[in-house]
Amino acid sequence: MEYKKLKTDVTAVTRNTTEFMEPTGNIYETLAILTKRANQISLDLKEELSQKIQEFSSSSDQLDEVFENREQIELSKFYENLPKPTLMAIHELLTDKIFFRRPEEESSNF
Repeated sequence: MEYKKLKTDVTAVTRNTTEFMEPTGNIYETLAILTKRANQISLDLKEELSQKIQEFSSSSDQLDEVFENREQIELSKFYENLPKPTLMAIHELLTDKIFFRRPEEESSNF
């Protein structure tokens, strides 16, 4: 998913808990789903950032030579200004973009 194009709140917002209960009928199940999705988003962003930072690394790094790389600073600022993964997960839940399934229902279908 394009996290960079996601239009969501950057700060935490007080929300109605009944909105979170609608998809599952259980607030605790919804929180578990949000937690797992936020972890997935966080790992995706971390992996993407690591790949981009590797492009800036040089083979002969020395402590005496420290270069200020403007592109690397801009990249870091961009990722710092993205909404937090939990806010992205909440946005996805409220816009019905999270798919989840219940394993206990699948096992009873046999």
